[in-house]
Amino acid sequence: MTETRKNLKEVATVFFKLGCFAFGGPAAHIAMMEDEIVVKRKWMTRDYFLDLIGTTNLIPGPNSTEMTMHCGYERAGKKGLFVAGIAFIFPAILITALLAYLYMKYGELPEVTPFIFGIKPAVLAIIASAVLKLGKKAVKTTELAVLGLLVLIVTLLGVNEILALLSAGVLGMLYFYVKEKRSTRLNSFSPLFFSSGFGVVLTKLSTLKVFIVFLKVGAILYGSGYVLFAYLDAELVSRGWLTRVELIDAIAVGQFTPGPVLSTATFIGYQLSGFPGALAATTGIFLPSFLFVLILNPFIPKMRHSKILRYFLDAVNVAAVAVMLSVLLVMAKETLLDWRGIVIALTATVLVFKTNVSPIWIIIIGAVLGCILIRCF
Repeated sequence: MTETRKNLKEVATVFFKLGCFAFGGPAAHIAMMEDEIVVKRKWMTRDYFLDLIGTTNLIPGPNSTEMTMHCGYERAGKKGLFVAGIAFIFPAILITALLAYLYMKYGELPEVTPFIFGIKPAVLAIIASAVLKLGKKAVKTTELAVLGLLVLIVTLLGVNEILALLSAGVLGMLYFYVKEKRSTRLNSFSPLFFSSGFGVVLTKLSTLKVFIVFLKVGAILYGSGYVLFAYLDAELVSRGWLTRVELIDAIAVGQFTPGPVLSTATFIGYQLSGFPGALAATTGIFLPSFLFVLILNPFIPKMRHSKILRYFLDAVNVAAVAVMLSVLLVMAKETLLDWRGIVIALTATVLVFKTNVSPIWIIIIGAVLGCILIRCF
């Protein structure tokens, strides 16, 4: 087996495994990825992993899925990018398609609340571990620590995460440039602007229509699953293609299946146009991410070679860790509502910080504990 084929196989194995167990949203996915890629396999340094997080936060699309693509690219080139992305989203798409079929046939979703109850507090410990490790690398100076604290405060107050990241990047870049007090030649770096010129008049709900709707959403989507909800509400519910109840059920499926929440698209596509619609929606919503990462990845090392862009990236990196901490605090407030959740969170914390148990097993243990505590108490 050639080195390239070996690397591709390794990439597929790692990200398929993550795709099967990556619950808890982008922050949790990235935390699990850091453990697999940086700690266990040492594919890259934690500094470079931070650079990938920072740049990924600045482009549209699902952050954790785009991180898998970046990591796959670093390990096995352009083929690795596609193999990593597909391997990561495939389990979620498969599970979601099955749930969509059952939903259409029986009109309801299976009962998964006890398992999700246990997974959420377990995920908190995994995110906390990643924030601590990444934070140690990102906070290189007192000024960066202050900048990270400011980002944490404003995001907790409700400021848009992308605005906070960009503002932190610009502020950090200007501050450190002025502090350096010496001229730096800035190599040309033109940001890429993508517009969604989908002014097509569509007259019937066809597979092509489903593809175009989700392609547009994938090309301009920033933010969490709640933002996705707003986009899909405007695109589908307001046009009468889907009821709001059906949309809420679809979002729920994306939340309790592993992998990216954008697998919601598979569920909705199936509702709109059967299996072809599921395939069209899934392809449409994820395709922009593959293209964005393919275009952006080669620029990341070049950004490090430009002093002023390195300042920008350092500031964005510490801001990205602050955003992860903000997500952790909000999730903790919403999750640790009774003694059962606290017990699971404490158990997971001990496992994360005092043992070498894999985050995947911590997720499984959390799910089992949640089921037991819900059933017995």
